[in-house]
Order: sequence, then C-alpha cells, then structure tokens
Amino acid sequence: MQTKNAFLTNSIQLLSPQLANQIAAGEVVERPASVVKELLENSLDAGATTISLEVEQGGVRLIRLRDNGAGIHKDELPLALSRHATSKITALEDLEAVMSLGFRGEALASISSVSRLTLTSRKADQPEAWSVAVEGREMEPRLTPAAHPQGTSVEVRDLFFNTPARRKFLKTEKTEFGHLEEVVRRLALSRFDVSFSLTHNSKTLYQLKPAKSEIEQERRLSQLLGSAFIEHALVVDMQAEASGLRLYGWITQPTHSRSQADQQYFFVNGRIIKDKVVSHAVRQAYQDVLYNGRHPAFVLYLELDPAWVDVNVHPTKHEVRFRESRLVHDFIYRSLHRAIAQMTPESLLDTRAPAPVQALNASGQHFEQNRFHLPPQTNAPSASAVTAQIQGYGQLYPKQPASSSTITPETPGIAEVAEDGTPPLGFALAQLHGVYILAQSAQGLILVDMHAAHERIVYERMKQALSEDRLRSQPLLVPVSLTVSQREAETAESHHGLFERLGFSLQRLSDETLVIREVPVYLSKSDVSQLVRDVLADLYEIGGSQRIENHINELLGTMACHGAVRANRQLTITEMNVLLRDMEQTERSGQCNHGRPTWVSLTLSELDKLFLRGQ
Repeated sequence: MQTKNAFLTNSIQLLSPQLANQIAAGEVVERPASVVKELLENSLDAGATTISLEVEQGGVRLIRLRDNGAGIHKDELPLALSRHATSKITALEDLEAVMSLGFRGEALASISSVSRLTLTSRKADQPEAWSVAVEGREMEPRLTPAAHPQGTSVEVRDLFFNTPARRKFLKTEKTEFGHLEEVVRRLALSRFDVSFSLTHNSKTLYQLKPAKSEIEQERRLSQLLGSAFIEHALVVDMQAEASGLRLYGWITQPTHSRSQADQQYFFVNGRIIKDKVVSHAVRQAYQDVLYNGRHPAFVLYLELDPAWVDVNVHPTKHEVRFRESRLVHDFIYRSLHRAIAQMTPESLLDTRAPAPVQALNASGQHFEQNRFHLPPQTNAPSASAVTAQIQGYGQLYPKQPASSSTITPETPGIAEVAEDGTPPLGFALAQLHGVYILAQSAQGLILVDMHAAHERIVYERMKQALSEDRLRSQPLLVPVSLTVSQREAETAESHHGLFERLGFSLQRLSDETLVIREVPVYLSKSDVSQLVRDVLADLYEIGGSQRIENHINELLGTMACHGAVRANRQLTITEMNVLLRDMEQTERSGQCNHGRPTWVSLTLSELDKLFLRGQ
C-alpha cells in the first residue's frame, strides 16, 4: 500500500525517448513473430517482389530480412529509426483511406529499442549503399557505407537482450518459430505476386515463387496449407457492382471441416484481419452444413472502398471497423451461402477443365461461374427408363395425411441426364444392408447413405416452403413481459417489421419493458424470452440476426429426420435412381442436416490401388 501511494505522489515528468520507445515496443513487439510482421509489411509497402528471411533460435537470436524494394535514401536512414517517422501518410485525411500495411511509424524505433538492429539500404539512384546501426537504449545511430544491391536489409539480433523481464516470457524455440512461420504464411497468402523464402537454423522451409496463374496460386496454397486443402476447395468470386464489393478466394467443402479454426484466412484490401462481423457472416453461411464443433477452412479476399474501413483500430492492425458493417456482413453471408449451395455432385466430382457460364451472384448481378460436365458414356439409360425413374419418385414418401410436418415434394428435374451421358452420381446397382446405395458413376463407385441424403432433400423443401410465406404465429394465452435496457427496447421498435415477418408480435410498454404477445408456431414451446434477448443483442451488434431462423431450422431438421426414408427399408432400383437424381438437384445435398456426409466416391484409380492393380 505504501508503494502504491509513493507512485501516486511522484511528480509528473516527460518520459525519456528511450523509455518511451520501450513502452511503445510493448504494443508492437510482443515476440519475434511481431518483429517479422512489421519488417515484412515494410518490405511489401516498399514494392518488394522478392523477400528472403533467415532466423535463428525461433527469431530470438537473429532475424535477417532482405528485399529488393525501393530502398531508403542515405539521409533518411537515421530518421527511419525515429518514432512517428513514416513515408506512408502525410495528413490526417490519409488515415481515412489507408492502403499500406504499416503506417504508424513506430515499428523500427520500437524494435531497435529492445535489440541490436542494423538497417542497410540502397536506392536505385544511389552509387552505394549505407548502413545504420543502433543498440538498445543507446539509440544513437551510426551511419557507415556498405555493399548492398537495390533494396533493404534489416538485421535484428538478440531480441530483448536489455529487457530480461520481457525475454523470460517467451516460449520455447519451437513455439516462437511456429508463431513466426504463421506470420510468413499469412503474408505469402496475401501477396501471390511476391517471392518468399524462409530459412530457420540454416534449414530452408519455404521457397515460394511468384504465383500469377490460378494453378500456381493453388500450388502455393498446397505448400502453405497442405494438399488436402486445395483438393477439397471451391473457387469463389462474387461481386456487388452497386456497392463496389468483391469477395473471392477459396472455401473448402463442409466435409473437409477441421477441429480447430486454424485454417481461416480473411484479407480486407490485402490486409489480414480478425473481425466479429466477418466471423459471424462466415459461421452463419456454414451453420447448416457443419457437424457440431467443427470449423470451415478458407482463404478469402474482400475488396472495398478504403474509405469504408478503418484499419487504425488496434496497434497490431489485425482488427478493423467497417463503416457499413451490415452491408458487408450480408454480402459475405449471401456470397458464401450461395457458393456452398452450389457445391453439387456435378461440380465436386468432375476433374476436367470447367467451362464458364453466366449465373446470378448473391446481389442479383451476373457473374461467370465454373460449371463442370462429366464425359459422355455409352451405357446411359433410354428415355423410357428415365421416365420410369421419375414416376417412381413418389414411392419414396410414405402415404400419410398432409400436416404441418409433411411437405409433398415435386418431381425434380433431371437436366444432367442426356441420351449419351451418365449423371454425376451415376446409376444404382444395389442396396447394401438396407442402408447404403451403391451406384456406378462415370468415374467409379458412389456410396450413398440413403437416410441422410433423403433427410437433406426433405429439409431443404420444408425450408423453401417456409421461406415463401410469413411464418405463422400463435397468440400466447398469457403474454410474456420482458425487462430490457432502453437501448434494447429502441432496437426492438426499430426492427418491428423483422420480428413481425418472423412470426413475433412485440410491443413496447415502457422505456425498459417489452411484451411478447405472439410467437411462431414452431417455437411455441421454446424459451422465447431468451431468444428475443439474443436477437436484440445481435441486431444491436451487427444490425441483423438469424437466431429465430436457426431455431426454426433446428426444428425443421428434426421433422425432416423423422420424415425421411428410414434405414432398412428396401428400395427398388428405380427408387434408388430417383433418389440419386433428386440429390443432384438439391442444394447442400452433400451433407445431412447434422453435417454428416451423404455420399462418398471412389474413383477407378483409387479402387485399383486397393487391389494393387497395375503394380
């Protein structure tokens, strides 16, 4: 207690430049990975197309980076190590449209205050290179001539040598290098046009060449994220011309989900970010197709007007603030939701080069989308056989009176079937143990979990029927009174139309009281008070909410599970074929309502490997 009072009675003084830099370093330099991030961003901002990075002992002993960027003039080298010195902004207005990665002017000064730093550079118009060195608290730069091609080299030795309290909080060499490698991975994913190399303890881990074509970019993705990522990835490219938003990149099939959210990379105007608006939109797009506790994998890029995003929110610049967060959220959600829905068996099975066709994007505008076509086969069914398959479809559904939980399906189209072609899921051969359908496709063997597949078909049709009309309401015998904050009450009033469309009747009785008079029929037995509170929180935070739809979808999923064809039911070949055709026409048919896969394929080459054919 006496120590605390002693601090409070000290006189106010200006901090020394050395101490101020070390305090600033606490915000910028957390570990070796933080140093690498700042140095790499500086190189990219300098226009470098080749960057090589060497580190020792996880970056604690040595970090040496060399680039072929624009370089730094001799007279500006000492200034580059000063606080608040940057070439990337000159006026307050520049912060409203920042496109560079680093712009605070703190990095080099902060790094040099806790390490032994040497900065060597040469501009194209200089006859020779110059080097400046500083060491910890000394902070007096020493300028000397040096030999160096155009570009810049930064050497950081003995990180935290003069702040042992900071150094003891570093983790093991393996852990620190893992964080450092992740920084390199992120920036290599953000700039396919730049060559990157990474060497640790004299061992080269990455040697990434510039990747301009889609094939080269996918090769880099495979090197950085593993071959499984690209094998299960779908290319996304959506635009909204009215707002100037564009979302493109790669998302993986729901069946390629991960136990951790460790392969999720989202870039805004080239800068990797973590944002709750983005996270919510992605999670919402995948929610209907992922198994509980699983996470999607993706590498996505969002382009928008720089004035729409504030990147000056946090010292690390990993967080951003969108000025039109609702618009951005809806665009990301609709784009990914549509892309996942278009993961049809036809697109997932074909390995040939796709042909672009015109389609509608999430905002209703036209865009080119890859459609895949399987090679023709000579064993396709005749027109009469196809007609028999369609007529047999109704036999899949039990004959029972129509009710709120039963939706009679319409006969699906079968546009993929041609006189000389085999549809994506092929034609049924047999039923295995009353559970699985075995089908022969153009590429090999297809196995289908018939209950899971039919469950998705029924579920999607129930959702479609509900979406075509306002949800039916049920008056509460005793209205539910809800005490809320004034902010929540105002949010409820401003979104009255949304609640009404979803089947809720909300009335504001006072500044901090709401009353629930009607609820959706499907949610009459749910905890509607908590649901309304959660929805209001979402509406205030991101401007929208899917909680009500999510709860209703959960109930529809349960109903679809009970309404789907049961295991151990014997199906005819015709019934099996019609189910296959229906899967090809149903969105998200690759997963059941619980996120489990509905079908798998084995190509002829994979079957040959099982039996050692050709070996």
